Amino acid sequence: MSKPLALLFAVVGTLLLASISLFIALRQPWMILVCSIISLGFIGYGFAVKAKIRKRNTRL
Repeated sequence: MSKPLALLFAVVGTLLLASISLFIALRQPWMILVCSIISLGFIGYGFAVKAKIRKRNTRL
């Protein structure tokens, strides 16, 4: 995975996790749930992209 792409996934993932803590402090359970689902999906997508790129690079 290229460094800019890895940085993008790291920054966005961190911001999503920080938003969960913000909504916990604001006591908004629906937003906590929404941000949690989005965070899990985005982090999982990052792992999938990394695996796909690694698999493509090992074939060459």
